Amino acid sequence: MANDLFYLYDEAEDTRTRFVSFTGETTRFDLAITTTNRFYGKAIVINIQNGRSAIIGHDDLEEEGYLEFAFNLNEREAEELKAFLEAAI
Repeated sequence: MANDLFYLYDEAEDTRTRFVSFTGETTRFDLAITTTNRFYGKAIVINIQNGRSAIIGHDDLEEEGYLEFAFNLNEREAEELKAFLEAAI
C-alpha cells in the first residue's frame, strides 16, 4: 500500500505550539496554536474541544464570517476569539 501513495510533500519541521485555555463572556476556548515556517506566516489554530482547525493570519481575522465558519461559532463567540487571536498570532 505504501508504494501506491503519491506524496505531494513529506517534510519534518520544528514548530512552536502554545496551548491556551480562556473563558469569554459566552464560552470557554481550549486552543492549540502552532507557529511554523509554512503558510506564509499564518498560524494553525486548533479548537481542542471540537477538533476544528484553521490556518489563520491577521488578514483572516478581518474577513467577515471566517471565524464563525471555521470554528462553528456564533457572532459573539467569534468576536471573543478574534479579540484573543489579534494579540496571540
